[in-house]
Amino acid sequence: MADLDPLFTAAKTAMEKAHAKYSDFPVGAAILTKDGRIFSGANIEIISFPEGWCAETTAISHFVMAGGGEITDICVIAEKKDICTPCGGCRQRLAEFAPAEAKVHLCTMEGIVQTVTMADLLPHGFESDVLAKTN
Repeated sequence: MADLDPLFTAAKTAMEKAHAKYSDFPVGAAILTKDGRIFSGANIEIISFPEGWCAETTAISHFVMAGGGEITDICVIAEKKDICTPCGGCRQRLAEFAPAEAKVHLCTMEGIVQTVTMADLLPHGFESDVLAKTN
């Protein structure tokens, strides 16, 4: 998985910047696009817990603000939990922008330990095309 080392490193570096003073559960995520760009994010908590942003949500916002693209891979890491998957809300958020075949890499502090697809994580998620207006 050497070609995914930069993605893992971006997720881990983001996790180290997490603002998780209420849960003490830092999480990092990184998104890789087909053209090689990486967008990372960390969870950002506020005193009105559980409000705030998940790491995946923060990474998605950077991705969107940079113009988007085709997501191929997503990496998720949590300091205190091996194989931390995105929460339900983030699974749906990721599915909004990533295709079903996008790979989601679940990590320990040492690296990627398991890979699944978005379809594996969210087999019956909402599909945006059902809400498309027809004229």
